[in-house]
Amino acid sequence: MRKGTLSRQVMLSISAVTLSALAIMFFGSIFYYYNYEWLVPAGIQGEESDWVFTDFVALAIFVAISLIAAGIVGWRLARRILRPLDAVAKALRSITMGNFSARAEVVKNGFGEAETLISDFNAMARRLETAESELRFSNSAIAHELRTPLTILRGRLQGLSDGVFPPTKELYGNLIAHVDGLTLLVEDLRTLGLASAGHLDLKPEVVNLASEVAAIAGAMEPEMAAADVKLEWNLQAARCEIDRNRVRQALLAVLDNARRYAPHSTVCMQTFVSGSVGVIRCSDSGPGVPPESHDKVFERFWRADESRSRKSGGSGLGLAVVRAIVRAHGGDTTARSSPSGGLIIEISLPLFNPPAHGMDEEPAAR
Repeated sequence: MRKGTLSRQVMLSISAVTLSALAIMFFGSIFYYYNYEWLVPAGIQGEESDWVFTDFVALAIFVAISLIAAGIVGWRLARRILRPLDAVAKALRSITMGNFSARAEVVKNGFGEAETLISDFNAMARRLETAESELRFSNSAIAHELRTPLTILRGRLQGLSDGVFPPTKELYGNLIAHVDGLTLLVEDLRTLGLASAGHLDLKPEVVNLASEVAAIAGAMEPEMAAADVKLEWNLQAARCEIDRNRVRQALLAVLDNARRYAPHSTVCMQTFVSGSVGVIRCSDSGPGVPPESHDKVFERFWRADESRSRKSGGSGLGLAVVRAIVRAHGGDTTARSSPSGGLIIEISLPLFNPPAHGMDEEPAAR
C-alpha cells in the first residue's frame, strides 16, 4: 500500500482504535485491581472471586473511555474522507446548474485517492467546459454558414416566383451549386458528429497509399489548373489497411484546401514510409499560416485573418474532417510551414505490414 492512501489510513486507524481500547481495558483493570481497597469502601467489598456493583461500574467506565477514544479517531478519519467528497459534490452541483468553470478545491492533508479523485474530476470538468464552449461556437458557426446560402436560395427562388429573374440555365446551375454546398456542409457535419461519438463506420481494406493519392491527384488536376495551381507528386508505395472511400474523402479535402487558399502556387503530393506509419504529405508554396496557428487549421470553422479568409469559400470544416477520418483509422495529422513559406499537411496512417519486395509498383514522380 502506498503511503497516504485511504486503505492504509483506515487500517492504521482501526489498529489504533483496537490497541487503544485494549490498552485502556488492560491498564485500567490493573489499576483497579491494585487500588481496589482504596477505591471501594470497605462496607461493600466482597470476596476476591465475587463481582460487586463497583466492579461493573469500573468496567463501564473503561468501556466508555474506549468508545470515546474510538469515536474521536473515527470522527477524524470520517472528516478526512468526507472533505474531498464534499469538495467534489459542491463543484458537481455548480456544474449541474450551468457553471462549467467550477472546480473542486484541493484538500490539504488528504489521502492519495482523494487527490486522484479531485485531479481527475477537475480534468473532466475542464474537458466538459471546453466541449460546451466548442458546442456553443459550433452552433453559432453552423447557423452563420447556413444563413448566407439559404438567404441566396430564398432570394433567387422568390425572384423566379415573382418573375424578376428569367428561368435561365445559368440561374438554375447557380441554385444547384448552392444546394451542393449545403449538402457538403451537412455531410461534413455528419462525419464530424459520427467521429466524435466513435461511430464513424469504416470498411478497411489493404491499399497502397501511393495509388490512392495518384488517383485523387489526377482527378483534381483540372480544378487545380483552373486555380493556376501546379500539381506535382512523388509517390512511394506504402500499404495500409484503411477505408478507401474515407481516405479519398480526406485527400479531396486536403487538395481542395490547397486549391482554395494557395492559388497561383505549386502543390506537391508525397507518400512514403516512416517507421511504422505510411505518410501522405501535401505541401504548397502559398501564403501559409503563422506557426502558432498550425494546430488550429484542424479546428472546426477556423480561418486565418488573411490567407484563410472567407472570400476563398469553403465551410471551414475540410481539415477538421480530415483529422476526424485519420484519427478514426488510428493515425494523426500535423501541420507546419514549408521551406517556401507555405503550408505542409501530413497524414500518418498505421502500416499494414513493413515494405517488402513484390509491392505494388510505385506511380511515377512528376
